[in-house]
Amino acid sequence: MRYTATILLMLVAASLPAAALAPTQVAILYNSDLPESRELAETYASARNIAHENLVGIAMPDRRDISRAEYETRVRDPLRRHFDENNWWRRGNDPAQGITLPVENRIRAIAIMRGTPLRIRPQPRPEDAPEPDPGNPIAHRDEASLDSELALFGTDGLPIKGVLRNQYFQSERRFTEKQLPFMVLTARIDGPGIDVCKRMILDAVETEKTGLWGNAYVDLSKFHPDGDTWLEQIIRVNREAGIPTIIDRFRPTFPTHYPMDDAALYYGWYDHQPSGPFLNPRFRLRRGAVAVHIHSFSAAQLDNPARNWSAPILAAGATATLGNVYEPYLHLSHHLDVFHDRLLAGFTLAEAAWAAMPATSWQAVVLGDPLYRPFAHFPSGGEISEADTDFRALAMARETWPHDDSERRDQLSRAVDRTRSATLAEALALEAIEEDDDAAAHEWITRADTLAEAHTTHIRLAMHRAAIHRHNDDPEAALDILRKASERYEEHPESKALRVWIDILDPPPEEEESENES
Repeated sequence: MRYTATILLMLVAASLPAAALAPTQVAILYNSDLPESRELAETYASARNIAHENLVGIAMPDRRDISRAEYETRVRDPLRRHFDENNWWRRGNDPAQGITLPVENRIRAIAIMRGTPLRIRPQPRPEDAPEPDPGNPIAHRDEASLDSELALFGTDGLPIKGVLRNQYFQSERRFTEKQLPFMVLTARIDGPGIDVCKRMILDAVETEKTGLWGNAYVDLSKFHPDGDTWLEQIIRVNREAGIPTIIDRFRPTFPTHYPMDDAALYYGWYDHQPSGPFLNPRFRLRRGAVAVHIHSFSAAQLDNPARNWSAPILAAGATATLGNVYEPYLHLSHHLDVFHDRLLAGFTLAEAAWAAMPATSWQAVVLGDPLYRPFAHFPSGGEISEADTDFRALAMARETWPHDDSERRDQLSRAVDRTRSATLAEALALEAIEEDDDAAAHEWITRADTLAEAHTTHIRLAMHRAAIHRHNDDPEAALDILRKASERYEEHPESKALRVWIDILDPPPEEEESENES
């Protein structure tokens, strides 16, 4: 493991003023051999008012996977020359350690365009090389995402195998406040087609005007305690912030075609391929949505919207996601609780993602506009959209009565009466469910059911009610609710979610596993 190598990077640099990451500090990297890559770079530069001088076109291989030698000669070295020629940085020598690294750097982030290679392949192991230590499966590995490798591309003399510690990990300060001139934040605008990429750019810019509002969906896996701990922390933070959060605490993921309405945030795991609502061709996340599914190879490819997780999430309308190109091991992947916390604090996507990542020169990628700040206006401010009114009310109620739940709920109850909002009623039901107040939960579910118009809301409310009974070990009551809802809404694709739960609680004969568990 290369954690000890980071001692080489601990040099004192000139202090930068405390400020948000700015367009002037972003370079745009694209493949000059691909017109589509240049077009995307120009689209992004125009959307973010980034100077043309900050576009860096390099002739790279037109492949997702490249060798270590190709990375060094066709990407890293030309990029270094560009920084040198444009006086973007000043590199200095450390005679004691025998390395050269940036000690001043005007560019703090690199936006990587579609068309740039994605993965650096592992180098063949020499025949006479010793067998890897099974007790340390990371130490011998040299494959990486190109994006993660570029974070320290200006430093010479770093070991290739294993990982390097990310000096920005868990920082509560903006990147421009940190004395880390040897590091650049990377984020990639990439996905299944240039239209998806252009939409990601536009959605980020437009969403920032109002802020990101909507429901959060969190899918615990019961698979590994560390990942579930991250997700439980996200749930707690959302509750304190007034973000309504639908939670699946059962072992399988959200069932096929689950009605995930108004999804602004999604965090889940652990399926190998897209599942739940992402199998429904009609499903779309809210504009500006941030959605992440924990999986070892979530970003192993970005072109097929039906494989892995990152590409399907982007195809379903997400503006930003995170992923891994090879096996990262959970502790060396993005810590989602840190990521979510920094986003809510107003950090840019690149800052939040890199504050959540323990390692560089490893497997992670950040997909989206590095400057995107979905919660820059949270919990108030920005342009007001009628579609966001209920979600704004929930956040403002939390801000107004942070320590008086009784008054807050009373005010929201009155708001439900005034506005006849099923969204507010469902949010109060979700809060009661988390508090194990079954009577209040059923009351608010019934109220929301009388107000709801969309069939998807009715299906989801039935599943909330069934989940309460499942949690209380009353499968017969849950089955009764699910079967009645299934009969009523059988013509809608979202009814498949009901059938999945029915088959889990009452498995069909001669069937070894349900659709959701296959």
